[in-house]
Amino acid sequence: MSGSPSDPWTTASLVVIDLEGTGAQDRDDEAILEIALVPLVAGLPDMPTSYTTLINPGRPIAARPWLSPGLTDTTLRRAPALADIERHLVDRINGRYLVGHNVSVDWRLLHRQLPALRPAGLIDTLRLARALTMGRSRALTALIHELGLTGRVNAAALGSQPHRALWDTIATALLLPALVTRRWPTAATLGELLAEAALPLNPEKQPTATAPQLALF
Repeated sequence: MSGSPSDPWTTASLVVIDLEGTGAQDRDDEAILEIALVPLVAGLPDMPTSYTTLINPGRPIAARPWLSPGLTDTTLRRAPALADIERHLVDRINGRYLVGHNVSVDWRLLHRQLPALRPAGLIDTLRLARALTMGRSRALTALIHELGLTGRVNAAALGSQPHRALWDTIATALLLPALVTRRWPTAATLGELLAEAALPLNPEKQPTATAPQLALF
């Protein structure tokens, strides 16, 4: 399903992900509050098959400056539990490459809570952006602005906003082909993309962020 390294990267089975959680300060008790998945077809986001949902963490969530707007106890209480959507996630992730901006953070949390997930591998747009000569900031919103993609993201993510799962997932889905085009002016293979942007699936082999969670706004 995932594709051969010698094939064009656009033919590979890729799905872009973003999670919103309670914060790394919760360590093993960190809860997922929102998730979005957007498949890529021919290297572009396939919005009709996208999936996004809030997630009920099963406990009260304290107000924190880094929590995304709209993720309140009142709203989350009406959402499904993570166990209720596990089948949806397995069907959309297993056997596909999971793409994200700083994807190791999302994967570490998701893998801890849903070990049945089996993606083919991880592709990190942050890693790819760092290999390119661009602006100083590698933040997702800054990269999208620099590449002139903000309007396209806003149009595709109606009802969402930066630092919410759907907006950030669509932004990453548009960022990846833009970065690939900059890195490889001619068609890149999946193998070339993996050589530049892949991360190990084993969370223990990934770099661990030690900086405290900061306010988003």
